[in-house]
Amino acid sequence: MLSGRRLDLIDPSPLDIEIEDIAHGLARVARWNGQTVGASIFSVAQHSLLVDAIACTLEPLLPPPAKLMVLLHDAPEYVIGDMISPFKVVLGDGYKTIEARLLTAVHLRFGLPPETPQAVRRVLKRADRVSAYLESTRLAGFSREEALKVFGRPDPLPRTLDPMLVPWDADTAKTAFLARFEALATEV
Repeated sequence: MLSGRRLDLIDPSPLDIEIEDIAHGLARVARWNGQTVGASIFSVAQHSLLVDAIACTLEPLLPPPAKLMVLLHDAPEYVIGDMISPFKVVLGDGYKTIEARLLTAVHLRFGLPPETPQAVRRVLKRADRVSAYLESTRLAGFSREEALKVFGRPDPLPRTLDPMLVPWDADTAKTAFLARFEALATEV
């Protein structure tokens, strides 16, 4: 990692995880394999911030640790990249195992429960699907009908989230991700 840490992907240690490495990596990993409109990629860091904003809109009383779990839900992708869901299924349990071990190490590093509690997982899944619907229709060329079939009907959201659907450059995404992390980490 740029921090100088060496991370064992098979047996990751929470001591080898730094938020700066996560933010740096996620800001440079493209959602939708880079097949999006805009001068910049739509990064996993920006996606994570969008999912966080959606979750907080859907569940305004979400406690800070839950918000931090939502923000970090795709943190393993800072080292293993983002893969489309159908390909993850093809890769099977090996991929899922590595991803789960990484997420557990991330959680432990930042004082969170090793596994995301079911109640948080429900909110996260709902917010992630809404994000996927919005990203697919506004950035990745899906028609509304295609997105409805794949992701379902999204919850209505305030238009204040619209600027989050314009791809940011990597430095902007990294800075925004780190700022949101710091704000949540001080509350946990």
